[in-house]
Amino acid sequence: MTKYRTAMGKTIDMASLTAKNEKVRAVGNMSVNARGDTIDAQGKVIVPATKKVSNNYQKTVGNRSANVVKSQPKANKPTPELTPDEIELEQFLDDDLEIEQIKAKERKSTK
Repeated sequence: MTKYRTAMGKTIDMASLTAKNEKVRAVGNMSVNARGDTIDAQGKVIVPATKKVSNNYQKTVGNRSANVVKSQPKANKPTPELTPDEIELEQFLDDDLEIEQIKAKERKSTK
């Protein structure tokens, strides 16, 4: 336990003081309690301090395997149908491929 002596000579146990007052609104304009939880006007916890620390850790760590994230099962999404514009582009690509194959055959035959 961390104990400090005040200028008047009194001993204060900071660990017990913070543990006793961890749910009390902190002084300032940040809307947090003494633990660091984000709280609303009634003092109810909106975002716990552990969640904030976890989010900031995930932002800074580049390695995805180091992040502890509860994965949700991925739903198989059906592939969307092609739009008419995409179908037309694919036909042009197929035509271009056929033309290139014909040109390649002609080059081989002229050699």
